[in-house]
Amino acid sequence: MNKLLQYGRELLELELQEAQKLPDRLGKDFVEACQLILSNKGKVVVSGIGKSGHIGKKIAASLASTGSPAFFMHPSEALHGDLGMVTKNDVAILISYSGRAKEFNFILPILSSMNVPVIAITGRLDSPLAKSAQAVLDISIEQEACPMGLAPTSSSTNTLLMGDALAIAVMRARGFKEEDFARSHPAGSLGAKLLNHVKDVMRQGDLIPKVPHTATVFDAMLELSRTGVGLVAICQDNNKIIGVFTDGDLRRLLLKNGTLKDSISTVMTSPGFQIPESWKAVEALKLFNDHNITAAPVVNSAGELVGALNIHDLHQAGIS
Repeated sequence: MNKLLQYGRELLELELQEAQKLPDRLGKDFVEACQLILSNKGKVVVSGIGKSGHIGKKIAASLASTGSPAFFMHPSEALHGDLGMVTKNDVAILISYSGRAKEFNFILPILSSMNVPVIAITGRLDSPLAKSAQAVLDISIEQEACPMGLAPTSSSTNTLLMGDALAIAVMRARGFKEEDFARSHPAGSLGAKLLNHVKDVMRQGDLIPKVPHTATVFDAMLELSRTGVGLVAICQDNNKIIGVFTDGDLRRLLLKNGTLKDSISTVMTSPGFQIPESWKAVEALKLFNDHNITAAPVVNSAGELVGALNIHDLHQAGIS
C-alpha cells in the first residue's frame, strides 16, 4: 500500500513540476492565438490524434461552452470527408506533441489554401506543425511522469492546461457572464438558477390558494389545507391582493383565542410580500431567505394575482 501511495505522489509531483513551467512560456504567441479566436467569424476547429485527440475534445467543449463556438475534428476522418466541415471563416487548433502527426501533413496545406489560420499546441517548436502555424503554444516537457517515458502523462496534462488557459483567457476577454454560461448549460444547476423565472415554476390555476376578502378564517383554513402552499392570498373582487394569511398566522390566532368564524380581513397580514412573475426564480429565493418566509403570492404587472410560489417549488426546479 505504501508503494502505491509513493507511485501516485511521485507522478503528481513530476506533472506539477512540468506544469509550473507553463506560465513563463506565455507570450506574444499566446496573445496572437487569443486574438485569432476573438476575431474569428466562424468556428474553432480542434484536431488531434491519440491522447492529443482526447484532450482536444475537451478543449473544443470548453471553448464552445464559454462563448467560442467550436467542434472537434478527428484527423483521420478529416482526410475522408470531414474537412468539408471547415470553412474559410474558421480558425484551427492542431494538437501534436511531436508536431509530426502524419495526418497533419495532408491537412495543413488544405487549411492554408483556404486561408484558415492555425494555432499549434506542440512540444516541438522546430516541427512542421509549428512552422506552419500563425501562433505556437509551447507545451514541451523535460520528462514524462510515466517511469518508462512512454505513456503521455506530463505532456497531456500540459496540453489540457494550455487549452484551459486559452479558453478562459478568451472567455474573459469577451466579457462572458454567468447568464451566458447558463444559456449553454440549461440543464445544469446554474442554468436552473439563472434562466428560470418565477412564472416558469409558480403554481397556477386551481393550485393558487386564495379567498375573497369577505371570507372567514375557516374558509382560509380549508384553502390552506387544500393547496398545501403555506399561505392564502386574500383578494378583492378585481383579483388584487390586499393581504396574506399563513399557516403560522392560523396557529398564532388560535393560541390567542381567536375563532374560525373571525373575518379573514381582520386577522390577515397586509399587504404581505408579493413576487412579480417577471422576477428570476433566484430573486424569489433570495426574498424567501432574507425575510425567513417560505411562500408568497405571485402578481403580474397590473398587480393581479396570477400564481403562488413555495420554497419547495424552487428546490424541485433545482434552485437552491
